[in-house]
Amino acid sequence: MKAQLPNALARALRDFFADHLPRLRGMSPHTVQSYRDTFTLLLRFLSLRQGRDVAVLDLENIEAQEVIAFLQHLEDTRKNTSATRNVRLAAIHAFFRYLAGCHPERLEPCQRILGIPFKRSRTRPVEYLEYTEIQAVVDATDRGTPDGRRDYALLVTMFNTGARVQEAIDLRPCDLQLIKPFQVRLFGKGRKERLCPLWPQTTEVLKDFLSERHVDPHSREALFRNHRGEPLTRFGVRYLLAKYCDRARVTAPTLVKKRLHPHSMRHSTAVHLLQAGVDMATISHWLGHASVNTTNRYATVDLQMKREAINKASPVTADGPAVTWRSDNTILHWLEAL
Repeated sequence: MKAQLPNALARALRDFFADHLPRLRGMSPHTVQSYRDTFTLLLRFLSLRQGRDVAVLDLENIEAQEVIAFLQHLEDTRKNTSATRNVRLAAIHAFFRYLAGCHPERLEPCQRILGIPFKRSRTRPVEYLEYTEIQAVVDATDRGTPDGRRDYALLVTMFNTGARVQEAIDLRPCDLQLIKPFQVRLFGKGRKERLCPLWPQTTEVLKDFLSERHVDPHSREALFRNHRGEPLTRFGVRYLLAKYCDRARVTAPTLVKKRLHPHSMRHSTAVHLLQAGVDMATISHWLGHASVNTTNRYATVDLQMKREAINKASPVTADGPAVTWRSDNTILHWLEAL
């Protein structure tokens, strides 16, 4: 049987993923994989919707209305949030911006797809653990077993550094500096590199962990591994955190009402640093934020700081002197004095 030659869509996708993203734009492997997942979902959706085999889909089969239907499918059928929908749309936009330059004859349909707007998403409150809750979760690990000691080292490292889960599982022994000044090298989004200080207690835990596992401090292999010797995955870390949160609810019942995930440890680090009086710029660098504006949201989430602010403020009551409304200026002065 004669092999089918690649059509314009196949050639464009191949060049986009093999050359444009990694070589010209310097996208990280994680971003490339995310874009790949988007187009896998899109092509399968179009194949079912149009009754065509994926191999015969071409550029004219991907119109703006088809993309809009796909985005609606993500929300209605796959139950994706608006934020996830927007991530998928960003990948589609990136491809059609590239396509518009390679195929100017397709400029008009590309522009229609690029005109599909992102959807405003509901901002959820930042979920984080209070210090006592973090202590309860960490204490829930069974340090009498090798896996428990690994989990203990992982959790205290994540809380110390505020590392994203991918940064934590990518951590290698050669990234640790366990002599003064204690620090760790982390590789974040967009392959940005940063140094994060380690507390002495965390340093001792990591020293013991390396010694027990007979790990070469210069090794470039993943530091945290499962019992099969393979690197931990994001899903593995999520499972571990859920397990220890369940255990910790016995001693920290406030955890029952919280919806927690690996990023909660990162939020917890930020709030803990904020409570300790660390300035926003330092917290921003600590967490590897691209802008301090991202860090500013933590100033609004700490309930204890809000309570302290309320206690310092003078309450507005009806027991004060009567206000005489003589002019608009009097009203403005009163409002400004509130």
